[in-house]
Amino acid sequence: MYVKEFDIRWSDIDANRHLANSAYINFMSHTRMAYLSEKGFGHQTMAKYTIGPVVFYEHMYYFKEVFPGKPVEVSLEVKGLSEDGMYFEFVHNFYDANGKNFGRCEMMGAWIDLKTRKLTGLPEELLQNMANVPKTSDFRTLTKEDTRRFGQVPADK
Repeated sequence: MYVKEFDIRWSDIDANRHLANSAYINFMSHTRMAYLSEKGFGHQTMAKYTIGPVVFYEHMYYFKEVFPGKPVEVSLEVKGLSEDGMYFEFVHNFYDANGKNFGRCEMMGAWIDLKTRKLTGLPEELLQNMANVPKTSDFRTLTKEDTRRFGQVPADK
């Protein structure tokens, strides 16, 4: 399991003086990009292949309030990956200074070709880098159907 530590800053607190929803999203994004950079998905490599990650959804579950004063840890594990690497699903857990789990998020995303603006599989070099990522015990191979499992579609005005 990959883990990143964060100090809770003044700007991470909301009107209730606990960790704000937006801070959870920012901590997860920072954790994902730090991990991916360590696995060869840095800005230069993504620019070389003209790809970028896109988020389909982030389902956040809050178990307990957390307040400033002590660092928190955010973990990352891969819950799913398509055979070509196009689709990915990550799980983030949030832990307080005592190791108590105070939040969890399941997120799904994909890689987009920044020239065509269409979803794309990973180049072989990067797909190999994803082979050794920490996986959840319920890891599975994703398909396009997994991206539609919640039945959400646009509803124009």
